[in-house]
Amino acid sequence: MAARKLFAATLGGLALAGCDPLPKPLYTEVTPPASYRTEQDGTRVDNEGYLLDAQGYRVNKSGQRIGMVDVQAKTAGDKSNAVAGYWISSTGEKAPGSVASPSEGAGGGPGSIMNSTLPTPATMPQQTPISPTPGNVAPPPGYR
Repeated sequence: MAARKLFAATLGGLALAGCDPLPKPLYTEVTPPASYRTEQDGTRVDNEGYLLDAQGYRVNKSGQRIGMVDVQAKTAGDKSNAVAGYWISSTGEKAPGSVASPSEGAGGGPGSIMNSTLPTPATMPQQTPISPTPGNVAPPPGYR
C-alpha cells in the first residue's frame, strides 16, 4: 500500500514538473515589424517618411542629421545642478552649484498650494469617538 502511494506521489510530481504555470508573453509569439523600410534603391526610410543615414539617424534632403542636440553647447555656462548640496560619496564632498528654481509666477499664483497655509494638527478640529464602538456591540440575531 505504501509503495502505491509513493508511486502515485512520484508520478504526480513528474506530471507537475512538465507544466509551465506562467503564461507566455505575446512578444515571444509575434515579432513587431521593423521601424524602417528599405526602398528599391537601398535608402532606408522610417515609419514617418524621414530618410535614415547608415547609423539610423534621420537626415534631411541635403544629408544633414535632423534633431541632433549638442548638449555641451546648450548647457555651457549653466550653474544649476540637480544634486547640489547633496553629499557625493565618490568625491567625498557636497555637490557644487545651485538647485534650479522655478520661473517667477510658475506655480505660485493666487490659490495655489504654495501660497496657502495648510492646517496643522493643532488647528484641526478634534474628532469625537464613534459610539458605540464595534467591539462592544452584540452581533445581530442569526449571526454566527
